[in-house]
Parts: sequence; structure tokens; C-alpha cells
Amino acid sequence: MLDTCAYIDILQGTALQVVEDLLNVRISNHSSICLAELTHLFGRLDPGHPKTPSTLRELRDVIGHDIPAHRLTKPSTRVLGEAGMLAGLTMRLSGHAKDQVLLNDAILYLHAQERGYVVLTRNLADFDFFHQLMPSGRILFYRKV
Repeated sequence: MLDTCAYIDILQGTALQVVEDLLNVRISNHSSICLAELTHLFGRLDPGHPKTPSTLRELRDVIGHDIPAHRLTKPSTRVLGEAGMLAGLTMRLSGHAKDQVLLNDAILYLHAQERGYVVLTRNLADFDFFHQLMPSGRILFYRKV
């Protein structure tokens, strides 16, 4: 299951070739949490900025072609409740300050765990902390170019 940063890194060409090779040979599963984070940009980006139209066109292509409906799942109510606790615990223990982003990441971590998927992310700081608190999840970390 891809973290939102994986989509962005691939679109920006900053993912290592090994990440792109992995995605070409493996089935990718997608979370509605990442879909929400990606579509957030359609409202957030400045329509007057010269790069906005091309950025949104690329995102539209990714959403329309690279996230097939049969590979897109939503987290359960149980995951949402537990993720709130995991994000809160992580914030308290680590002094973290990114409320909503951390909550979305906690939801993604537990959503992948519930489905038996591995999360592909470069977000070592947050996901490693989740894994220390709940080591039953599976994560594959990568670095940018």
C-alpha cells in the first residue's frame, strides 16, 4: 500500500529507480486516505500559479489510471478509532506537532496492517515510531534520489 509521499516522489522523479522497478513488478494497493490527500491539492493549489494546471493534470492521470477501483480500499471504523489513539500516543511520546498529517499516517499504517499489506513510504520518522508502538505492521522504507 503506497503512502502519499510515494505517489509524489514518483511524479516528481525523485524516487529511486529500485522503487519504480518494484512498483512495476508488484501489485499496488491504495488507500482512500491517500486519495483524499492527493485530491486535497485540487483545492489547495493556487489556480493562478503557472505550474498548477500541469500538476493537476498529472494528478488526474494518476488517480484515473494508476489507482484502479478494485485496488482502492477504505479503512474500517475500528482502524479509524485505533489510529486516533496511535496518533495521539505518538504525539505525546515524541513531542510531534503535525496533528492531521500524523493521524492520516496512523490510519494508513493500521489500514495496511488490517488488510495484510506492506506500506511503501520514505516517512521514516512517523512510521518507525508507529512500528515501535505496534510492531505487527509491515513497512518498506525507501529514500529519495
